Amino acid sequence: MELRTVDALVEAIQSLRVRGAPLIGVTAAMGLAAVIRGLQSAGAPRTELIREAHDCAARLKASRPTAVNLSWALERMERVLDDAASGPPAVLARRLGEEAEAIQALDARTCRRIGEHGLGLLEGCSRVLTHCNAGALATAGIGTALAPVYLAHEQGMDVQVLVGETRPLLQGSRLTAWELGQAGIGVTVLTDNAVGELFRRTPPDVVFVGADRIAANGDVANKVGTYALAVLARRHAVPFYALAPTSTVDLHAGTGEDIPIEHRTADEVRRGLGATTAPEGATIWNPAFDVTPAELVDGIVTEWGVCRAPYGSALAHAVSAAAGPPP
Repeated sequence: MELRTVDALVEAIQSLRVRGAPLIGVTAAMGLAAVIRGLQSAGAPRTELIREAHDCAARLKASRPTAVNLSWALERMERVLDDAASGPPAVLARRLGEEAEAIQALDARTCRRIGEHGLGLLEGCSRVLTHCNAGALATAGIGTALAPVYLAHEQGMDVQVLVGETRPLLQGSRLTAWELGQAGIGVTVLTDNAVGELFRRTPPDVVFVGADRIAANGDVANKVGTYALAVLARRHAVPFYALAPTSTVDLHAGTGEDIPIEHRTADEVRRGLGATTAPEGATIWNPAFDVTPAELVDGIVTEWGVCRAPYGSALAHAVSAAAGPPP
């Protein structure tokens, strides 16, 4: 896809043509920079560039409410915008482009660091269960939840990945299974409602999931279905980890109750892949995310290491560290 307008950017994010919390943030930053560069090249005055940039940022922030990386990236862009507002239009456009590229590069480095910290959690593990897609297709790098798997594969470790379809849009079977297959990593797809039987018969060694927003107390908002996996993991004594950059940690959200949960259209369930699978008159409940309480999370892996409970101080320390020199 080539996204050249704010309308195209918003549509791509809302429709999940671009998805994954880190990649949404990168795309929004790149998109804002591209829109302003186009206006500057066409000769728009500085006041118009500033007005359009703020309008673009506001529209993009509103496109999806749960993934905090979106607002995090755009707030970085707006700080640069304010800093360069008094300069020539060409300098303003250039500075926004440089910041967008810095956000992309940071995400790629961050993914690698998350993978390095998570790799130790795979010691003695050969079967990893994940949910949705938190790999290379969701980030600017090798992913979050899948980053340790990719590094393990690089080192010759035999790690098999189990992934639920992730209904209703099947990000697990359509995206995760595809990218792992491309990398030569063994993957088994199962229906979402078969996960309980998997745990009963042959539990995985560990569960790795991503996150769209993490509250200050360690509650984790991720693709709907994650909470059920955490309950099963605790019942069967399987370690459960969330892997995400510090940009996903929202210290302003005290608990998961403070995280806005996006609800998507009924047609994603009724005819998400074309065929009608529910009656027209049926009421559809379609939350995109759920919240896993911190007490069910054995650890939160960021680019600064593995945070353990109590999460309040550990996450605050990681976020503070991220404000310093890049890892």
